[in-house]
Amino acid sequence: MPRAVTVDFHARLAPRPGAAEALLAAMDGAGITRAAVAAGGLLDLDRLAEQITVGGRSEAAADNEAVRRACAGSAGRLLPFFFADPRRDVAAYRAEAAGYRGLELSPAVHGFRLDEPGVTELVRVAAAAGHPVYVVCLGRPGTRAEDLVRLARAHPEVAFVSGHCGHTGLDTSGLTRIAPVPNIHAELSGCLTVTARLAVERLGPDRVLFGTEHPLQHPSVELAKLAALGLSDGDREKVAGGNARRLLRLETL
Repeated sequence: MPRAVTVDFHARLAPRPGAAEALLAAMDGAGITRAAVAAGGLLDLDRLAEQITVGGRSEAAADNEAVRRACAGSAGRLLPFFFADPRRDVAAYRAEAAGYRGLELSPAVHGFRLDEPGVTELVRVAAAAGHPVYVVCLGRPGTRAEDLVRLARAHPEVAFVSGHCGHTGLDTSGLTRIAPVPNIHAELSGCLTVTARLAVERLGPDRVLFGTEHPLQHPSVELAKLAALGLSDGDREKVAGGNARRLLRLETL
């Protein structure tokens, strides 16, 4: 069992019956108190992998309302993120932001660049709502770590989160680029242990977040990786849950 209160900053709810119950059961088994969740299952894994590698755009729409309803029935344990396509969801997010705890943007799924006008508009809404913005960078122009750096520097009032510490699991150069920008954090799910350790070293323990990517990754795997980092008790408390509580504005658990 984890020694500190653990908050999963990145889990997903697939569009199928029982998804919320399965996530809560996995959290109970791993000792995870709360989880930030976004819609999952927009693309099958083969197509997602292809779009990550060679590019492409999907018109698949996230069922954000279903995520919000599932979270509403979790006694506060599941915290909904709005999964937005910048080319069509600006108005919807603006209208519904109060019902969510954060914003997710995915160039891999929706095939956009971080310098598009719709991204700027979504980030402005997030700023007004006090939401963190979760982004997984890719290896193509307009979606790289340096593009996230430019976006974050243009919006210093917003907390950005670099998902998975980059898309390869070993994007250490991306960590070097985001390290000087204090409003960019790194989330650990899916990355290698060496990358996670470098995230803590280069960004500091106040800017690193535990996550699982459930259901694609079992929480026990990510907890084992966290344990392998050999953090002090104070630093582990920050990474495991303290930083997430701060970004999500959770006063009590």
